[in-house]
Amino acid sequence: MTVLDDILLADPRALTALDTGGVLRGAATAGAQVRSAAQGAADARVGDLAGARPRALVLVRRPGASGPAAGLLTAVLGPSSPVPVVVVDTVPSWIGPLDVVIAHTADANDVELADGVAFAVRRGAEVVLSAPTDGPVASAGAGRARLVEQRIPVPPGLDLPRALAVGLVVVSSLELLSSPLDPGLDVLADQLDTEAERNQPAHEPFMNPAKSLALRLADRTPLLWGTDPLGAAAAVHAAGALATHAGVVAHADEVGRAATATGLLRAIDHAARESDVFHDPFDDPDGGAEAPPPRLVLLATGEEDPGQVTLRRAGRMWQSADVVHPVDEIARGVPHAPLLRAGLLASRFDVAAVYLGLATRSIDPGHLSTGAGREES
Repeated sequence: MTVLDDILLADPRALTALDTGGVLRGAATAGAQVRSAAQGAADARVGDLAGARPRALVLVRRPGASGPAAGLLTAVLGPSSPVPVVVVDTVPSWIGPLDVVIAHTADANDVELADGVAFAVRRGAEVVLSAPTDGPVASAGAGRARLVEQRIPVPPGLDLPRALAVGLVVVSSLELLSSPLDPGLDVLADQLDTEAERNQPAHEPFMNPAKSLALRLADRTPLLWGTDPLGAAAAVHAAGALATHAGVVAHADEVGRAATATGLLRAIDHAARESDVFHDPFDDPDGGAEAPPPRLVLLATGEEDPGQVTLRRAGRMWQSADVVHPVDEIARGVPHAPLLRAGLLASRFDVAAVYLGLATRSIDPGHLSTGAGREES
């Protein structure tokens, strides 16, 4: 088990020195990524899709940010979407001129995606592609796909804001949302900029929500359960961020499904008993757990109180759970507030994961941006 160096976490100079891959700086570009993606989509004439009503919206899920972006877009559209939303790993054989395809990748050499893009444009589908401008993927759609250039380079694993923004421009242009998004992307970018300001290294943990979250997750097995579809999608991204930037394995799911995992429920209850000041470890029949105890974190983006949602969906509440429900940052009633909160949660967990990786030194700082880890000596 790695131990978090909380002194290092409070030292901005030491953190900056350790962050040789520039990952903290990359995580702070979330708002800028949203703005550049929106401008790139405008330059690619994605807005020309306005008025079209596709047979299906196809979200191509490739390794990296496209999976969480697809989850967030699917949750935003929900069951009321006027067209079917299909999430696939490869472009399906039935694709045709009545369909719209959204694909995002940070890998310019993703041959499988390149083949899929070439097939989709050959079949006459509208393809919106977010990818590097050089390489087989961009070449496969040259002159036929609407290519949104990646204008802000970021370390691997930090391009979700760009992927999400491109998808939001598409669904907004197709008028698939229940209410207009504009100026939603500007508001999202502003919220992400504000979150980056809160999470900057110079701020102490008590006023830095990402550092505070990193401290709560240190030496724990994170259980990240969303109380609503957007919260669950953000939880999936958060688990990936912890794996990429901190080498931490986390469980992510929607709280109703997660509550059927009886082994995890026992572990949560066991950890809650251990936190009791009157707890006697000799009362444990198994002698205590060897694995890091779980930390249940409920991610919420909706308007309803997360505790009541958990009670309704899971049949019980957990007093020991951390609740991350940024209603103080994005108040109830703000247009598209759940989406804005989901973007904020994703960004916060990105930065928390980077802080956790740096402060536990569980990952070689020189390789932090690639997610390559090492065993601690």
